[in-house]
Amino acid sequence: QVQLVESGGGLVQAGASLRLSCAASGRTFSSYVMGWFRQAPGKEREFVASLWSTSGLTAYRASVKGRFTISRDNAKMYLQMNSLKPEDTAQYYCALKMTSSAYTDPNAYDYWGQGTQVTVSS
Repeated sequence: QVQLVESGGGLVQAGASLRLSCAASGRTFSSYVMGWFRQAPGKEREFVASLWSTSGLTAYRASVKGRFTISRDNAKMYLQMNSLKPEDTAQYYCALKMTSSAYTDPNAYDYWGQGTQVTVSS
């Protein structure tokens, strides 16, 4: 089993920055995909960013590209969020999957954190 714990959320004004962290513990894997997702009230969970552990390749949803950066450092994953907008307001989740396909599909991920709230005021 893998445990994921997010932190770093908060209430900020538009234009500010936040860095979310996700600490992983438990079973280790040689190859995996890490992802960040978000879910606003009344909306479906949506893909934000992914990073492949072996290649370091990253992928982003179009609306955050250039503003958000996904990275990792050993057992921690990060999401640096700059130039935040009110539409970025959501509960943010980190996730982990063992296969490289379907990285934008939340149903394809095996492990999830409990989420951290990000609220951006205008």
